[in-house]
Amino acid sequence: MARTREFDTEAAVSRAMELFWTHGYEATSVRDLTGHLGIGQGSLYAAFGGKDGLYRAALEHYRTTLAAAALRSLEEGADARSAIRAMLVERVRIAVEDDGRGCLVVNAACERLPEDAATRRTVRDMQDAVRDALADVLRVAVEQGEIAARHDPYTLAAFLVTFLNGLLVSSKITPDVRALEPLVEVALAALD
Repeated sequence: MARTREFDTEAAVSRAMELFWTHGYEATSVRDLTGHLGIGQGSLYAAFGGKDGLYRAALEHYRTTLAAAALRSLEEGADARSAIRAMLVERVRIAVEDDGRGCLVVNAACERLPEDAATRRTVRDMQDAVRDALADVLRVAVEQGEIAARHDPYTLAAFLVTFLNGLLVSSKITPDVRALEPLVEVALAALD
């Protein structure tokens, strides 16, 4: 008869996400994970299949929490420009926390790609979701005359995602919102 799991897997994934986010995949050992989560190695393997499975679960948790919140913030903005500004600045604010730990997804791309095809798919899916959400906001903004119609909304959204990725890498080098926020204004000039 199988033993029942004696720990909260959702809480474990959230705590593992924080550890991976702070230290990266390679620098986080199974011993680090079991110690941080307060579970045995057997429990980790039974629940997640190992470190790699827990990493995937942590990336998915990031997608459904912080990444999802960023997408919701786009829908809640008064106008396209302010919604995009708020989303970009909030992403920077989160990235500079803990002395510039960056963005878990961008960190995953920098650390695990191109070798890790599963991480590539996860990162690509998240990037595509942000790009598509931005494109929708931009398409409506063009139709309503809020922003210039000189650029294709999809291409402009792809530019903003690329800019955000670079900004999130920069947040690891310069973990200072005041230094990075003016760059958001430069990127938003593309909407003119």
